[in-house]
Amino acid sequence: MHYDELQKTMLLMVVEDEHKDKVVQTIMEAARTGKYGDGRIFVNPIEEAYTIRTGKPGL
Repeated sequence: MHYDELQKTMLLMVVEDEHKDKVVQTIMEAARTGKYGDGRIFVNPIEEAYTIRTGKPGL
């Protein structure tokens, strides 16, 4: 089986730092099948965000 044969879903979430560990744990428990292709979770800081419509910064 080639990697490109696996169905893929991308889920993007922005959560407060204090909820990060619980969110990661919840996703891992819900998504883990134990099979190849279960996926990965990437955690990155959000330094800035802008609303495209207004151009205003902030979440």
